[in-house]
Amino acid sequence: MEHINHIQFPFTFDRSLLKADLEKILGKNWTAHYNSGAYSGNWTSVSLLAAGGKSSNINALPNEKEPVTETEVMEGCDYFREVLNSFECPKTTARLLKLDVGAEIKPHKDYCLGYEDGVFRIHIPIVTNPDVEFILDGERIIMEEGSCWYIDANKEHSVANRGTKDRIHLVIDGNRNEWTDRLFFSMASEEQFQSPQKQSTDPKFQKRMIEELKRMNTPESLELIRQLSAGRE
Repeated sequence: MEHINHIQFPFTFDRSLLKADLEKILGKNWTAHYNSGAYSGNWTSVSLLAAGGKSSNINALPNEKEPVTETEVMEGCDYFREVLNSFECPKTTARLLKLDVGAEIKPHKDYCLGYEDGVFRIHIPIVTNPDVEFILDGERIIMEEGSCWYIDANKEHSVANRGTKDRIHLVIDGNRNEWTDRLFFSMASEEQFQSPQKQSTDPKFQKRMIEELKRMNTPESLELIRQLSAGRE
């Protein structure tokens, strides 16, 4: 049975309201993505939900030491709040990710971010253009403004903004629960979200994952390296 690596959900969000809230945040401090070796040009982010409630905390990896709360940039952003609350599950991060004109995100994998891992990543384009090339597992995915997508970030993916305006997505990371099961399994069978093989026990997979975490060079990624290395001893 074919494994599902992306879904376009059968609902959309109001593009004008998304952009209205975005305008309230564009003038805030955006942080360059921490994985500097993974892209060229400008790729920046600001968090709406983050551990510690800081908009500058753009780490995608969860931090169990501090609760995930709204950040200061969410003040007055009622529609962003409505969108986030519409996902009735625990959220670990919610970020705005901006890829400037001419910037490229190199092919990479974000390990343990498929639905079968108990987590998921959602993309909601707010500003985009026809010349954005989002490639997932060898397939170009065209995401329209206001649409809502699940992306299996375990699969190799890359993005190039070859257009004339910046591309900005709302990206939500969440934990699987009964509500998300109903949503996801209304689009495909549960079996289609199962990995062909359990990669997490594959030494070669773990080695690639550790190499990726080393490139991130954040406290959270170094802690994951420690845990993975301990598990291999």
